[in-house]
Amino acid sequence: MTDINTIYQERVTKFAKISEELSQKYNRYSFIRLLVFFVAIFVAIFIFTQFNALAGVVFVVLSLIGFSKFVAWHRAVLEQANHHKFLSEINQEEVSALVHEYQQFGSGEEFIDPMHPNTVDMDIFGDYSIFQYCNRTSTAIGKQALANFLSTTATETEILARQKAIQELYPKLDWRQHFQATGRVTEDNADHLKMLDAWLADEPFVSNNKWLKLALYFVPIWMLVGMSLSLYLLSWQLAVLFVLVPGIILGKTTEKVNETHNRTTHAEKMLSFYANLIQRIENESFESEKLNSLKVSFTANDQKASTQIARLSYIIGQLNVRYNAFAALFNLAGLWDLQYVNKLENWKAENKTDLPQWFAALQEFEALNSLATLYYNNQDWIFPTTTPNDQLTGVQLGHPLIHRDKRIANDFSTPTKAHLKLLTGSNMAGKSTFLRTVGLNIILAMAGSAVCAKELSLPLLQVYTSMRTQDALHESTSSFYAELKRLKVIIEAVEQAPNIYFLLDEILKGTNSKDRHTGSRALIEQMIKSKGAGIIATHDLELGNMEADSKGAIENLCMEVAVEDGKLRFDYTLEKGVSKSFNATILMKEMGINIQ
Repeated sequence: MTDINTIYQERVTKFAKISEELSQKYNRYSFIRLLVFFVAIFVAIFIFTQFNALAGVVFVVLSLIGFSKFVAWHRAVLEQANHHKFLSEINQEEVSALVHEYQQFGSGEEFIDPMHPNTVDMDIFGDYSIFQYCNRTSTAIGKQALANFLSTTATETEILARQKAIQELYPKLDWRQHFQATGRVTEDNADHLKMLDAWLADEPFVSNNKWLKLALYFVPIWMLVGMSLSLYLLSWQLAVLFVLVPGIILGKTTEKVNETHNRTTHAEKMLSFYANLIQRIENESFESEKLNSLKVSFTANDQKASTQIARLSYIIGQLNVRYNAFAALFNLAGLWDLQYVNKLENWKAENKTDLPQWFAALQEFEALNSLATLYYNNQDWIFPTTTPNDQLTGVQLGHPLIHRDKRIANDFSTPTKAHLKLLTGSNMAGKSTFLRTVGLNIILAMAGSAVCAKELSLPLLQVYTSMRTQDALHESTSSFYAELKRLKVIIEAVEQAPNIYFLLDEILKGTNSKDRHTGSRALIEQMIKSKGAGIIATHDLELGNMEADSKGAIENLCMEVAVEDGKLRFDYTLEKGVSKSFNATILMKEMGINIQ
């Protein structure tokens, strides 16, 4: 396997060196920029005094044009220095991620939903979660897309399309990291996106009002006439009367303008960042149908989405001029606010339906980029095969969040209808970890991702779990009752949907052993009768007796613990049969509890 760590380490050094060189270049030219500014002032004074005003004006205009280009170039040098600094940081983060130190990535804790069928039990979101392990998104919408990938089952067609897209992005290390570095400066917020959506739904009030549109042309001329008359014919007191016209118009429209401004003001920088990310996509070539279809959405109707979004950002920026101390003068002289509200409404008329599609394509690119990085960092993983058969077959299934040097993989094969695996074993034998191994790999497969296995074939499945039920004080609910509610949800899902695969860990643990056994036995019988399939991990060894009369609907599996020289040895290997090992007393002795 390629030494990925070496590749990342080399890139850390390379990009850090480029960043340092560009930073030094920027600093050198900062002095030159200041020198040029003062020299230009000196030359301008000289021309005005030694030649004539026209020559001086021409020089000043040309100097301003040249200086602005120099400033833009100088700023671009700094931006490139920062960009390469980000690239170096990104590669350093990947070096850490290779040894499963990935706390630097967003955890997705905002997506935690206790009512979801599996995300809490499967460590999908939060610290040290699969989301945090995968996440390489820069935007709020990208995070949302990745969260959706990991919490919903895609269609078979979509899974295949995502797999091909990930396989194409996987070797594009340069493009992926430049894309990620471009988004490094992104500042966005889900609430600001909602406000922008609300603005898209608002009815226009300037562009569809012929009198206001006429005022946009009339008022600047009216004010120019007023200023001219005040200088040559009228006293300034009479000229003030000219201000009444724009004053009245502004007064009648202030509330509407404020509403538009409140909905859009925070989107200025956010849209600029999105435009830069989209431009990266527009400038890259793709072959897979999925990536090409996403890219095409940015270039439909003979226009580039990045250009249009940057234009929207600029218009909002001009409306934000109302924060300026001179905004009142701009408004009185030419109805500045209304001019740019009108431009906003015209932009919306042209692009209202396109903007959400552009956002959707961008966020999907970010999610796919994250899964491509996941695959690049785990090149021994494979892409699963979806089949129409009701059978899951996995070879060397491993837990994705355990480092490969410590990971114990197991073969696992099971029908996915009317069949139950009963998993027994001692404390700490690895039962819960195995349940999560199966669940996480199913979830990754249903997201279109590579999975931690040598082989995996399975039908479309939705994972339901009951592993970490807790009491809910705000509902006055005990942990036992919370578990019963959870089991009710799973039972109903199994009865209503054909593709449910459940994972249950130590069910009914909040009651006495007799009730637990009776209840567990009844639940198993009901699940099989409803053609449900899944794994139940339990310490109740007597449930293993059900296999004999189940006609193949139940299979006993176990994870044993060996005792060597009074010490426990865990091999975390899946075996057939009911567990025969016990370790609770040994563990208690090790904790200092005297057992006779």
